[in-house]
Amino acid sequence: MAAQEDGATQAATPQWRPELHYTPHKYWMNDPNGPVFYNGVYHIFYQYNPMASEWGNMSWGHATSTDLLHWQEHAVAMPFSHDRDIFSGSVVVDRNNTSGLGTADKPALVALYTSVFKEGSSHSAGIQAQSLAYSLDGGFTWQAYHKDPVLTLSPDSMHFRDPAVSWYEPGHYWVMTTVVADAPVVKLYRSDNLIDWTFLSDFGPAGFTRPGMLWEMPSLFPLPLDGDASRQKWVMMIGVNPWSIAGGSGTTYFVGSFDGRTFHAENLPPDGSDPAAYDWADHGADHYAAILFSGGPAATPLTIGWMNNWDYANTVPTEPWKGQMTLPMTLGLKTINNRPRLCFAPDAHYTALVASRKSYSPGAFQLASGQKVLPDAARGDVLDIHFEIQGNGARSAGLIVRASPDDGTGTRIAYDFDRHTLSVDRSHSGRTDFSPRFSREHIVNMPPARSLSVHVIVDRNSVEVLSLEGSVVITDLIFPPSGADHVIAFAEGGSATFTHLDVTPLMDHGVRD
Repeated sequence: MAAQEDGATQAATPQWRPELHYTPHKYWMNDPNGPVFYNGVYHIFYQYNPMASEWGNMSWGHATSTDLLHWQEHAVAMPFSHDRDIFSGSVVVDRNNTSGLGTADKPALVALYTSVFKEGSSHSAGIQAQSLAYSLDGGFTWQAYHKDPVLTLSPDSMHFRDPAVSWYEPGHYWVMTTVVADAPVVKLYRSDNLIDWTFLSDFGPAGFTRPGMLWEMPSLFPLPLDGDASRQKWVMMIGVNPWSIAGGSGTTYFVGSFDGRTFHAENLPPDGSDPAAYDWADHGADHYAAILFSGGPAATPLTIGWMNNWDYANTVPTEPWKGQMTLPMTLGLKTINNRPRLCFAPDAHYTALVASRKSYSPGAFQLASGQKVLPDAARGDVLDIHFEIQGNGARSAGLIVRASPDDGTGTRIAYDFDRHTLSVDRSHSGRTDFSPRFSREHIVNMPPARSLSVHVIVDRNSVEVLSLEGSVVITDLIFPPSGADHVIAFAEGGSATFTHLDVTPLMDHGVRD
């Protein structure tokens, strides 16, 4: 959640200020940058306009947390200047002092980020290159490195951006993934000191490029398949805009191998295949620019993304802020339907919060064609929901969340037993008139089954739906009216059994802005 406001700024739409997801007090925010865990504190930096609620004046905003739920906003970490904007990048803890910028006892935090040069700089206007800054006080103040930039393309490019850096343990060196966004191609580099970079290889295009498609925010990381360290795979996660699975911007991924130089993707569909043939981290409209935390306290990778879509990001009806983060999720790689799939799960801090709260759990019940408004114990605009449904002749069944009692307003989460699809329909979720590109329904093909388990995280202006061991995620913004806080169970075309249902209200957790 956002930290409490200072009183000088009053939110015009407090009913949509999220409780569980980070937002700045005011103004524009997009991609997360350099999330890092250091000395017991989680830091997120992010693309920020410190002057307006629209994209521009790109700088790095900054917030910290000890539990990934309560966030404190800080002063702008790296502001734009007369000669450059500060685009996306990453932060690492240089524990072995490979850069020489810190000490063994007090390692430097090192940021690699994209400088976008302006008129009056030593570069042509619009040129993008990778720069370095470092912090010796735990991420609160930053010094630009004297060699600037540390990595350029030859010839110069206006689309060379988004460095993500990690330590490659087998080779004992750093690896950077960047993009030439409009090519589109991922470029890999190595360095022994975070300053001097050597080209390794290119990845892409992977066969599903379309006119105008950009690749952004690439990340490369290893995961054990099904928890078996002897079966390690590598995952390349890439932001795609437009042409995502739900329209506009989204996050795709490739599973394969990495030998320290080249990433090889496995099981690629034939060139020219529809984007639906590829693997997507999220099938909703509002998950983009996902990036991993570095320096994490656990071996399991932790990711966070921008919960928005470039199709309508500038017009979402929130004030005085515009933009928010997804809930941080841990990542795993599991064999689902005979192939490796990236799987998401809420972080332990979130699950501990849910476990500490009282749930509404009615036990199993059957519902013939029709609806059942759940009692007040299941009401709320911030909820955690687990349910399992089994078809007994029903064509479809599920829940409507953030609903009015008459079902005039609500976000519909449904499993179609005939078509074997899971869907989120936000056609009647509240405000939808702010953009014709605000897509209404998002549908995922699922393996044939007569029952399905679903986990739903509901916040004041969003739903995150997870199923199939977290390999299917649908993340969507919604803008419901105040008072639309009911949950409604439904079945259509026959009977369905809700074999399990837990609804946990979280609304009074923390400070409401």
